[in-house]
Amino acid sequence: QVQLVESGGGLVQPGGSLRLSCTASTDISTYGVAWYRRRPGNERELVARIVGSTSYAQFVGGRFTISRDNAPNSFYLQMNSLKPDDTAVYYCNADLITPYRRYWGQGTQVTVSS
Repeated sequence: QVQLVESGGGLVQPGGSLRLSCTASTDISTYGVAWYRRRPGNERELVARIVGSTSYAQFVGGRFTISRDNAPNSFYLQMNSLKPDDTAVYYCNADLITPYRRYWGQGTQVTVSS
């Protein structure tokens, strides 16, 4: 079992930045990793993922960067130019492909408001 813990959420003004971190209880360097979010009243949606290559949801628009930074048990989401519509609980996810296992963090709240 892999435990994932997010950190770095909080309250930020529109246009500000936050860096979310996801720390795993074990080496996840061979796992696919991703960030999801659930905005109030909405379904959980993919924000960004690294599964071999890196991909982003269209709404990111070049504002966010997902990275591993060569850390075997961590990955990150740098969020710039934040908008009120980015307010959500952000979840990190790690997938082991073979055998298939899916792991989630507990979520971290990001609130963008003036």
